[in-house]
Amino acid sequence: MKKTWIKLGVAALAVLTLAGCGNSGSTKDSASGSGSKDDKVIKVGASPTPHAEILEEAKPLLKEKGYDLEIVTFQDYILPNKALAEKEIDANYFQHIPYFTKEVKEKGYDFTNAGAIHLEKMALYSQKIKDIKDLEDGATILVSNSQTDWGRVIGMLQEAGLVKVKDGVDLTTATFDDISENPKKLVFKYDIDPAMMATTYQNKEGDLVAINANFAEGIGLNPEKDGILVEDNNSPYANIIAVRTEDKDSEKTKALVDVLHDQKIVDFVNEKWKGTITVVNQ
Repeated sequence: MKKTWIKLGVAALAVLTLAGCGNSGSTKDSASGSGSKDDKVIKVGASPTPHAEILEEAKPLLKEKGYDLEIVTFQDYILPNKALAEKEIDANYFQHIPYFTKEVKEKGYDFTNAGAIHLEKMALYSQKIKDIKDLEDGATILVSNSQTDWGRVIGMLQEAGLVKVKDGVDLTTATFDDISENPKKLVFKYDIDPAMMATTYQNKEGDLVAINANFAEGIGLNPEKDGILVEDNNSPYANIIAVRTEDKDSEKTKALVDVLHDQKIVDFVNEKWKGTITVVNQ
């Protein structure tokens, strides 16, 4: 199976996926309220996979630093930023840089990117072809409605020589209207919730289906093994810790970000996800 790697220019961010997911609500490990700034509890909002799993591994490391970590899990990409803005949590960990940037710009959040933690590789999967060379003219490419992920997909396709974007377009903000050349006349459909992309793949819809790593894992797909086209390690779509700007230099924030780059966390991520999710440098 041929794998094509995307090399995007580094840009300021923003997901998951993940970018914006469906409005399915949240479940919480503890009551709302982030407490006083002097307490030793760090409350972090996170997506269940892999974010909450990584945070669970970080609990004993934070305990060594004198902090108790409480994890609030969310099933969508809307509520974690809302909860952070309303001071229900101290930080969130669910979104990549382009999504974060878009949310801050559009909603006026006074947030700061406290540090990149990990990269989840997006891939294009297929139930119909085994090699990108077999993609037929007029094939349908299914992409989620998360606009901040469109550039990831377009970049992979451009790297494979299937499309070309207009000169000067930044792939992290590219839309399908920015495609200037499409020799195979590929058809793009991008109205599906990110959380439904795996189901779409299982239903054998489309010729290529773009699925975020966390949702792909949920149905047993591995980007490295199963992807027809796979995102490169140099992607700017790293997932970050976001905090309110007033807390960007707090001891809590520093402890959280430092622990998530600890070698024990790196080893855990490498062992569990076999390279499809990787801890990135700060």
